[in-house]
Amino acid sequence: MGTKAIRVNTNRKKYKSKKQRAQSILVRLKRLYPNATCSLTYSTPVQLLVATILSAQCTDERVNKVTPELFSQFPDAESLANAPIEELEALVHSTGFYRNKAKNIKAACHMIVKDFGGKVPQKMEELLQLPGVARKTANVVMAHAFGINAGVTVDTHVNRLSQRLGLTEHGDAVRIERDLMKLLPQADWENWSIRLIYHGRAVCRARNPACEECELASLCPSSTVISPQNRNIDVISSAVR
Repeated sequence: MGTKAIRVNTNRKKYKSKKQRAQSILVRLKRLYPNATCSLTYSTPVQLLVATILSAQCTDERVNKVTPELFSQFPDAESLANAPIEELEALVHSTGFYRNKAKNIKAACHMIVKDFGGKVPQKMEELLQLPGVARKTANVVMAHAFGINAGVTVDTHVNRLSQRLGLTEHGDAVRIERDLMKLLPQADWENWSIRLIYHGRAVCRARNPACEECELASLCPSSTVISPQNRNIDVISSAVR
């Protein structure tokens, strides 16, 4: 007969609702990343649209290395729409899936010129008509080009962390977005995504999440350790054979 020490995190906060917990997470994210903003480099709405299309399955850092040359040669929708496809492919080659991305950029800009007077549309339903544009891209453009929070941007980081934080049971971006929109104030929809992306890169990584360093640990049902700032632990002795 002996005893076994069981570590219990007594600071794992309890909330009446998932919404309360989501908003507490938001408060901490704002404190952790007060200056978080879109990391893509752009000067105009069409450049942001193009950069966001290029960011699919690619890092923002890589995209920012490609776009200066791309935009110096083709700075607006009209020039991109008329650009030789081979030149576009060569310029965006290093972002991956370059043939499809170049085709979508050219076709989207052609539609912007033909149907929207050369200006990126500011309505979600119109943005979604553009080739290569799904809700993720449309949300980024709406929020950062026009200051309109039409939805919650769900990239791979937001997808992963939203599940780990117990804010959704879904794995697809559309359903995750719907869940998050119900939990968060509309004014914070986009800054939630940006800050969660920062946290996913810095702390809650895909393969080796640094739970011991995470300031969201006491709010996270997936946390495997007690966070450094929450070390109030009860040690319970239980009889074992």
